[in-house]
Amino acid sequence: MAVIPRRTKIVATIGPASSSPEMLAKLMPVIDGARLNFSHGTHDDHAARARAIREAQAETGHPVALIADLQGPKLRVSELAEPMELERGQEVVVAAEDVAREGDLPFAPAVLGSVLQPGLDVLIDDGAVRLRVISVERGRARSEVLAGGTVTSHKGLNLPGVPLPIPSLTKKDIDDLQFALELGVDFVALSFVRSASDVQALRTLIEASGSTAHVIAKIEKAEAVAVLDDILREADAVMVARGDLGVEIGSAEVPLLQKRIIVRALERGKPVITATQMLESMIHSPEPTRAEASDVANAILDGTSAVMLSGETAVGDFPCEAVTFMDRIARAVEPSLGYRHEIPEAEEKPTVGQAMSNAACDIAEALEATALLVPTFTGRTASAVARLRPRRPIIGLTHLDHSLQHMALEWGVTPVSITECADVEELWQTSIDAAKGTGIVQAGDRVVLTAGTAVNIPGSTNVIKVEIA
Repeated sequence: MAVIPRRTKIVATIGPASSSPEMLAKLMPVIDGARLNFSHGTHDDHAARARAIREAQAETGHPVALIADLQGPKLRVSELAEPMELERGQEVVVAAEDVAREGDLPFAPAVLGSVLQPGLDVLIDDGAVRLRVISVERGRARSEVLAGGTVTSHKGLNLPGVPLPIPSLTKKDIDDLQFALELGVDFVALSFVRSASDVQALRTLIEASGSTAHVIAKIEKAEAVAVLDDILREADAVMVARGDLGVEIGSAEVPLLQKRIIVRALERGKPVITATQMLESMIHSPEPTRAEASDVANAILDGTSAVMLSGETAVGDFPCEAVTFMDRIARAVEPSLGYRHEIPEAEEKPTVGQAMSNAACDIAEALEATALLVPTFTGRTASAVARLRPRRPIIGLTHLDHSLQHMALEWGVTPVSITECADVEELWQTSIDAAKGTGIVQAGDRVVLTAGTAVNIPGSTNVIKVEIA
């Protein structure tokens, strides 16, 4: 019986709850991306997890993209001796850690003190705790508690709508980046992107190190939303980071904005990951709420390339169940997805490869082919096919390990490793043999192949071939 692959990819954050060899052995056959969150943990922690992920991947033979998620210029509560309990109506002093006194709520970096003004709201822990500044004196802001709660060390702070004079890459980020690239990560996620130049700065550092890692721009600031198209031009992929985004623009605006970001990413042929609180209740519950299941389903129906789990798999009590449930939701929803059979509109004219991919998808649909086979050097042709969301499985074939890992996050693409081929005839046959090895294609099935006659030259896609496996 033919294998039917899930088309929406799953990214799991690997943390204390999911980094044991036993747990990774359960997760790796199901997930497509493994995220290391550099906001938490030490370099030794991340190195051990990266090794365990690669070892588990080697055992399963299932390509999984390794993602380093940089903390970015995040405002955070500093180290507290013990959690602070804040009650509505109470007054508390919020202060930079270098000027904080006993009883103050300290924060870092200290630059926050320069932008605090009376009337500003300070949101802690994605808005769970809300303060309003009454007065400011020498970096210490006397504030009223509008919504109380428990504040613990390192919780995030937000000042909605207030531009912060902080570089997109902090010293910690640069140190973490160098370490992550030494680990051989496939993607680097940049937090709190505000402009296309932020993405360019990160890419420059990656290329200077000789890495092939791709850049994921996290959309979680109002400034990023305003220049979304510019960011999409520069980034290899984007993430709808709904936690900070909801704090910045208001939760009511997030669902529609999520759809807009996904559509714009699709039009540009860029993978898009939907993240934050997707199955949040499964941190402590073996099943999600109905609302969470609907949230995941709607993201998939919107066309997201991947859905991401954070605390659910990093620190939750049921990491395996969370991944399994997300897989079940995706498989239940995907048969309802439509085929985007038009060349998506974008500012630039489509490339030859994009036009060929569009035609290959149409032919595969018309002939009810079993699969689309896409031999590719960089993975871009597979991405161009994936952007159309065809109903046929896409098998992306490459001899380059980094291209294989990059395709792991592409919607609908099953990445398969092949040997390097000397000519196009050898490439066709090698691709068909490898496709049969996946179980998706059986002997006698009709397949549609699209690739370039100039073998191993990026951007040379110029042929569509219909063949019987």
